[in-house]
Amino acid sequence: MKTIMIDPGHGGADPGAVYKGYEEKTFNLLTALIVRDYLLANYNVNILMTRTGNQTLSLTDRSNLANRSKPDFFLSIHHNAGGGTGFESYVYNGKVSSKTLTYQRIIHEEVMASVKAPYTVIDRGKKRANFHVLRETTMSSLLLEVLFVDNPKDVALLNNANFRNTVAVSIARGVAKALGLPAKIDEKELFKVIAGSFTKRDNADNRVKELKRKDINSFIDTVVISGKTYFRVQTGAFAERVNAENQVNSLKKMGIEAFILVRDDDNPKPPVPSPTDPPKPTQPPQPPGIQYSIMGISVLRAEQLDDFARTINRDAPTLGKFYIFYGKLYGIRGDVAYAQAIHETNYFRFTGQVKPKQNNYAGIGTTGPGNDGASFKTPEEGVLAHIQHLYAYASTNPIPQGQSLVDPRFSLVTRGSAKNWTDLNGKWAVPGTTYGQSILSVFNRNIQNAIKRMDEQKIVLNDTLEKLK
Repeated sequence: MKTIMIDPGHGGADPGAVYKGYEEKTFNLLTALIVRDYLLANYNVNILMTRTGNQTLSLTDRSNLANRSKPDFFLSIHHNAGGGTGFESYVYNGKVSSKTLTYQRIIHEEVMASVKAPYTVIDRGKKRANFHVLRETTMSSLLLEVLFVDNPKDVALLNNANFRNTVAVSIARGVAKALGLPAKIDEKELFKVIAGSFTKRDNADNRVKELKRKDINSFIDTVVISGKTYFRVQTGAFAERVNAENQVNSLKKMGIEAFILVRDDDNPKPPVPSPTDPPKPTQPPQPPGIQYSIMGISVLRAEQLDDFARTINRDAPTLGKFYIFYGKLYGIRGDVAYAQAIHETNYFRFTGQVKPKQNNYAGIGTTGPGNDGASFKTPEEGVLAHIQHLYAYASTNPIPQGQSLVDPRFSLVTRGSAKNWTDLNGKWAVPGTTYGQSILSVFNRNIQNAIKRMDEQKIVLNDTLEKLK
């Protein structure tokens, strides 16, 4: 699976171009988040972000992060200034691969095809320049200048949500087309019948031959789990579980052991949870944008939180147990709070203003240059402060009896002013118009990772049972 790093230019203490109160950094992030979410929703791809909030990063921070992460493609999103108008794209003006030039052409043309006629956007051309993030990154890199923040006509478009969505989606589609990203298959939940999972290909081939003699069609699906290759023999995929169970029973009558492997829908549509009917562990949260309460029961386990963070940052600290424990104590969804910590710290890589030694996983008190925020003595205290800060927003009750207040900004919050994660938009992060949605998007991916791990474990366990017969 290919990996793309998206770089929303500027941020934090660096606003980029400024015009009549409009700051380039905000437009950069708004566009980048739509690009990210569209790619994740529609294609099989890994997405890394240099920033997901109002963090300050130097140009060197960005290029170093890209070179350490080694994505297949680096995309820097900017908005222009200087009295012009229109869209342009850049690659490095030194030596670049033909592949990089092809990527530029495809993405540039996709954007212009979407915005030129409907919005009369001027095509300023495919250009080359000695920009740091293009020169210092070691992979194919492209920098986009969407429109001009100091042009009244362009700013009017940038403040048009439909335009922002159109241009961001066209960028995402261009990236997908350029890199040949495989589209996600939109299908119902399937119940796959696996008639054996083998570590040797010959054994899987023999099982396929055996099934063929019994007039049962099958094929071999290869999967790699923890570095080990398994050869699964699949004999069908059914939309109804009862049909899959009938297939398993038929195989067992023939002396062939089989089991059902569930492939969850790529775009889950769970029922709305209620206080009297908490969500089941395998149910994802409501899609970003729909109300999902801050108060509630965690559906993920501590180890599932830590495992997810380490899919991106193998050096991520082990904090899951603290988020689950204090989340339960305060009645806060600790697993979603953990997703917020990932969002704030860029998977605990601390690429923004807050430093690791502060143990401040929620950016508490980080209000701008010179205000690096609160510091906490231990990681556990940092997690507790995060949970308490959420509790201040979501509840009007006093903190649990026997607990000490460690959140230094608890009293500054308007108690009960944010019942849902999306209510934090404009409160926890300013302007933060998609802040809560971004947190839920991370949480959704954490759940998908947990489901994948459970399916993988089931394969290994069934393989072990087979060997013990």
